[in-house]
Amino acid sequence: MLRARDIMNTDVISVKRDTPIFEAVEILVENNISGLPVVEDDMTLTGVLSEKDVIELFYEGERAEDKTVNDYMTYPAVHFDQNNALLNVCDFLVKNIFRRVPVTSGGKLVGIISIQDILSAILQLRREKIASAT
Repeated sequence: MLRARDIMNTDVISVKRDTPIFEAVEILVENNISGLPVVEDDMTLTGVLSEKDVIELFYEGERAEDKTVNDYMTYPAVHFDQNNALLNVCDFLVKNIFRRVPVTSGGKLVGIISIQDILSAILQLRREKIASAT
């Protein structure tokens, strides 16, 4: 049985609560990602900042200049332990609007799984099945 740790991306871009909000938006845009885990210095997951969380910046304009990630993030963060069955992660993503989910170990961020990661895993499993059949 596949586990979250088997397909999670461990090269995770994250931010801290005190990161200026416009800096976080730049990170989202520059990396073409839909969300950022929010962590403490010791990598404890405290929240998630998504594109939807910051869309109200359109209306706030200059009033948002001094705001930080903490002002917009969603908390507590929905996450899965690295030992959770991948099927549970898939079930969650199918039933919710999230496009990615943080993966933790002991409450600390260790990875992230996106829908694209799952699609890649599906294709890899198919390739392996085809190769073993020949």
